Amino acid sequence: MDAKKYVIRQISIFSENRPGRLAAIAHALGEEKINILAFSIAEANGFGVVRALVDHPEKAHDKLQSLGFNIAFTEVIAVKMKDQPGGLYEVAKILGDAGINIEYSYAYSGKDGAVLILRVDQIEDAIIRILDSGATLLERSVFH
Repeated sequence: MDAKKYVIRQISIFSENRPGRLAAIAHALGEEKINILAFSIAEANGFGVVRALVDHPEKAHDKLQSLGFNIAFTEVIAVKMKDQPGGLYEVAKILGDAGINIEYSYAYSGKDGAVLILRVDQIEDAIIRILDSGATLLERSVFH
């Protein structure tokens, strides 16, 4: 099994938490024709972290870095889950039972179901456990 095909490059953008910063990020990505597929924002001590899945992560990294943003890549996985009560529980239980810690996550839901984006501490083991359980992981090619 090629676990690498399930590892997605997420960009993390670190910025001051002040008005207009998200607009500046979105504008810069739009200028480069980079599509934001999913994102979350977290805040701590006056700074924000925008975590995003984009269709061209390297291009996004270079553009935002050229504008002075501090950018990092993070490896995440995307689990297709049931978009109904208990869907999240099924995925969280698989990982919890395997001793795999979820460091953070965010999700989106649409016509084709729900997708949970996960940052875990043991990514290859998580991929194996999720696939062995019969759950569906989305391949990197869906996003990049």
